[in-house]
Amino acid sequence: MAEIIDTRTEPERAIERACAVLAEGEPVAIPTETVYGLAADATNPDAISRIYEMKGRPRFNPLISHVSDMAMAEAHVTFDPLSRRLAEAFWPGPLTLILPQRPTSSVHALASAGLDTLGIRMPDGFSRRVIARFGRPLAAPSANTSGKISPTSAAHVNADLGPRLKLILDAGSAEIGLESTIIKVEDGALRLLRPGGLDVLAIENLTGLSVSRPESAGATIEAPGMLASHYAPGAAVRLDAGDVRPGEALIRFGNAALPGEEHAAIVLDLSPAGSLREAAANLFDYMKKADASGAATIAFGPIPPEGLGEAILDRLQRAAAPRD
Repeated sequence: MAEIIDTRTEPERAIERACAVLAEGEPVAIPTETVYGLAADATNPDAISRIYEMKGRPRFNPLISHVSDMAMAEAHVTFDPLSRRLAEAFWPGPLTLILPQRPTSSVHALASAGLDTLGIRMPDGFSRRVIARFGRPLAAPSANTSGKISPTSAAHVNADLGPRLKLILDAGSAEIGLESTIIKVEDGALRLLRPGGLDVLAIENLTGLSVSRPESAGATIEAPGMLASHYAPGAAVRLDAGDVRPGEALIRFGNAALPGEEHAAIVLDLSPAGSLREAAANLFDYMKKADASGAATIAFGPIPPEGLGEAILDRLQRAAAPRD
């Protein structure tokens, strides 16, 4: 089983141990403000291969490279003026930019799935300290079996990947609870590849530009989180439920009771107060709890589509998609 170090009580030991394991070419589960990541040296093909193998992740699905500062980012990608403006405004934070990879970049092609672009992000919190000490970008998808519910705590990671990991860094529950928003700038226009923890409205307000959305889930894979079926629990998922069928698990929002919920296997409310930020932070944890109830189906009550609701609904639509 994995060694678990609490970053709040032993920060220096956590950093030193993480860097040692990373230097061996092994993945480490690290906390970020979005979800827990399965991090490995983005310049080491063997280390990147271990991420794909550990997750069971398709190798055509690219990984995000995480950096500690702008100097590290600029060593690997080329910024256009608009992308730089976004980075300066929202980094460190839950924004990933898809940018041309420099020919001199040492990030291995396995991390980018052979694309000539690189997804890059500067995370907030403890993981940034690990990257700075390690001195190289870390490829870090969510620390879970591919296609399943993303982890927002060290306990989630340990329950899934613990037997295969050497080290998990525990910083408590993830603050945001949703993966990063992914944006690509093309000819001065902004394109959303994945909604996430940064509200798209904040990007539009900063730039004065509209952000275009993908036409359909599962389009050409340019970034993580674009597979049609993703973030899936073991149970089936039923969205926008107007009632609860006997034995279903119910996840609702805003204290909005549904007919039949007295017969539910479990009732969870993402945010009784109607806060989309609280709902985002609770989403994956509550999906895991509902799945553990033994219900064959998880019914989700209506969730507002604005703000972070867009990212929540994106995750739920992929969770409800037909599975291979």
